[in-house]
Amino acid sequence: MKFSSKVLLPVMVAFAMALPTSVFAEVNLKVHKEVLPNGLTVLLHPNSQAPTVSCRLFYVTGSVHEVPGKSGLAHLLEHELFKGTKKVGITDSVADVRFMQTQDSLQALIRPAKIAGDTATVRKLTAEHDSVVNEHRKIFVKDELWGAYQAAGGTGLNAFTTDLMTAYIVTLPKNKIEMFMWLEADRMQNAVLREFYSERDVVREERRMRYDDKPTGRFYETLNSMIYEAFPYRVPTIGWPSDIANLTREMADEHYRKYYKPRNAILVLAGDLDTTATMEMVKKYFSNIPSGEAFPPLTVRDPEQAGEKRLTVKRPDAPNLFTLVFKTPEVGDSTLYALDIAEGVLNGRTGRLYKRLVEEEKLAVSASASNSPNKYISEFSVRVNMRPDADPAKVEKVVWEELEKLKTETISEREFQKVKNRAYAGLIRSLTDMENVATMLAWYEMYGDYKIFLHWADQLDKVKVADVQTVSKKTFVRDQSIMGLLQKDKSAAKPAK
Repeated sequence: MKFSSKVLLPVMVAFAMALPTSVFAEVNLKVHKEVLPNGLTVLLHPNSQAPTVSCRLFYVTGSVHEVPGKSGLAHLLEHELFKGTKKVGITDSVADVRFMQTQDSLQALIRPAKIAGDTATVRKLTAEHDSVVNEHRKIFVKDELWGAYQAAGGTGLNAFTTDLMTAYIVTLPKNKIEMFMWLEADRMQNAVLREFYSERDVVREERRMRYDDKPTGRFYETLNSMIYEAFPYRVPTIGWPSDIANLTREMADEHYRKYYKPRNAILVLAGDLDTTATMEMVKKYFSNIPSGEAFPPLTVRDPEQAGEKRLTVKRPDAPNLFTLVFKTPEVGDSTLYALDIAEGVLNGRTGRLYKRLVEEEKLAVSASASNSPNKYISEFSVRVNMRPDADPAKVEKVVWEELEKLKTETISEREFQKVKNRAYAGLIRSLTDMENVATMLAWYEMYGDYKIFLHWADQLDKVKVADVQTVSKKTFVRDQSIMGLLQKDKSAAKPAK
């Protein structure tokens, strides 16, 4: 499915610790927040445990902001912003402009020829376009931005796109963060979308490998479109195939010029930094950049689910997977903390799902539960990797039995406290990782307020045993469930005669 935004129960919760409930309130993370006049949100967390700084720049533009016909635009732009700027990645900026104009003119002729079905003209113009691109590449400085970070000792260099945002991340030695400011301020203002159409082909191939030709890819993509009827979480971040094929450089450039700007950006630095000096540096490089445009308010919401939804997909190359999904309130809603406890009870090798499905019933090789908070609307899901000979009906029956127990039986105080302690221990460990801290601060600020992350332990501490039962009754309802079953189609693998 899409990039996981599951963070409330950190993945490092591998064991329980005997922590008294009272220590939950002691979590404290010093954060300086400042919003520049042009709208750029800046979060700084000073921590001198290592002479490095984890840098995060989130642009709050993702697939939820894409209109029909333009799905995949944010993801393609993520790729394109590594191609360089007017100053980076090129040896002759004047010739660069001429090459781009020529390519745009040829593409403007290719598009109507494609629509008219004039394949001869398309081939001729495409060959001419590709020839211009090849000449253009002779003045490129390939991967100059990426190489600059690596030469400076950068680690964890990456970028990714989700429903809600596009992120650029790197961890640098503390004396190299001004280079980060220069490169990213330049990329925010002066990006040049070079090799757009060849990169579009790369994305189409990426989609083919990850979704179209992969049984789990198409399964989860289809299931996702059933979970969300109207809300744009139903749109795949990578884009629909027909949309990707018709994206143009002009579309991408317009989107970039409007929205990849300060008012839609969150800059987070966590590590060995001086807050005052770093803010001065931020203002030096970013304060004069125009604010850009805001996205229109996202008002569409799913109607109330009319009934239980079920998807069955059979493929000869498929694993045997069972998935059950329930929609839940958006991040920050108090009921999600009780669902964190429900997840902890069900999840892990000591959790109820693993014990029943893997150890006792021998129906699965793994089983997990996930409470996944998100902006606007969230999900609680159960996933089971079934054994090849398992009866899916039995798997479904066991899953519902365990969910019903959460609704009808009170969790023991021992199990309840064990889950809380394990979650808290995982949180404490995660706070020693500046890359994780920087990412979580950026993520929750995107959700609406980074303090939701900081106050998570306090909110979890307030959850009572009865709250878990109450929220389970409200959440785990058959008429509000979406079930997905992916099975190996044995009949398709017939022996040759």
